[in-house]
Amino acid sequence: MLSAEETQASLAGAWRLMFGKADGFRLLDLSADGFWNSFFAMAVAAPALVVGWVGIADEIGDADAVAGRFGLVLRLAAVDLGSWVLPLIVLALVASRIGIGGRFVHYVVASNWTSAIIAWLMLPAALVRLFVSAGSQVAAVVSLLLFLVSMVLTWRMTNAAIGRGAAVGTAVFVGMFVVSLAVLLFLQSMLGVTVPE
Repeated sequence: MLSAEETQASLAGAWRLMFGKADGFRLLDLSADGFWNSFFAMAVAAPALVVGWVGIADEIGDADAVAGRFGLVLRLAAVDLGSWVLPLIVLALVASRIGIGGRFVHYVVASNWTSAIIAWLMLPAALVRLFVSAGSQVAAVVSLLLFLVSMVLTWRMTNAAIGRGAAVGTAVFVGMFVVSLAVLLFLQSMLGVTVPE
């Protein structure tokens, strides 16, 4: 488990990368230990993610079946965490072939910490969904705006992490987005989770 100082430094480094500042890597541990420790970002993101899972479970689950809603929260967690990790495994398999093998660790470490920040960035949308009806225009607008901001910031982090120019960075960003979306839809279908629009 990382110390509070190491976690704060990692988040600060990812934050700088999200604004396209490559010097953010000075705050990230790119060693083998740092690579595996970066998955601690899931624990950092967990409180914000749980709010979203509970909100969605309340929308689509049986309001009177506590056990059923808890099971749904667990399935939503499996979907999100699978969507976090499985695309990184796919990238590991192709990174050398697409010429970014030397930047794979940089990308994974930066991506993990960025994902934790994005989870917290999306928290207002989850809170709106929790307290306002799911069909509300306010919930839809807040979710869309935060999603667009998160995509821009993730694209900038990807460009900084790959370090091969905007064309290669954009290709990796698009590829990872498509794989993440495919994994998300596959896991939702496999686990019987239907998330409302």
